[in-house]
Amino acid sequence: MNPPYHSDNFIALVRELCSLPVETEWLEFKRNRADAEQIGEYLSALSNSAALANKPHAYLIWGVDNETHCIVGTDFAPREAKVGNEELESWLLRLLNPKISFRFLETEIDGKRVVLLEIGRAYRHPVQFRHNEYIRIGSIKKKLRDFPEKERAL
Repeated sequence: MNPPYHSDNFIALVRELCSLPVETEWLEFKRNRADAEQIGEYLSALSNSAALANKPHAYLIWGVDNETHCIVGTDFAPREAKVGNEELESWLLRLLNPKISFRFLETEIDGKRVVLLEIGRAYRHPVQFRHNEYIRIGSIKKKLRDFPEKERAL
């Protein structure tokens, strides 16, 4: 396998994020689960949460165990994923409002495939996916409208 992106900085970032004691409002780990709707909701939630935490980016990483934060590898291939006949990235971007920057980065770490979704923070307005705004409360994704204090802060 020849990953499309490889960098010592990228590997160092993944290792640093894995060393955190728990998931945060701006960080989510997945093994393989890559449902397009869930990814869209996470884009909204993590982007909005990164803004609240004053972080430039949020991250969703596949190939990392949620409990142990050990690198376990993933089969998720975002560049091959489609929703209907549309490429996953295009589909996600179309359903986000306002548009935010995000990118999928792929590499191998310790011989295991890892995919990192780097998500730009919300700016000026909360990010919606399919007309709903999401937020992270601890490590749980929730609808922003259920947390008016966070909505006002954004």
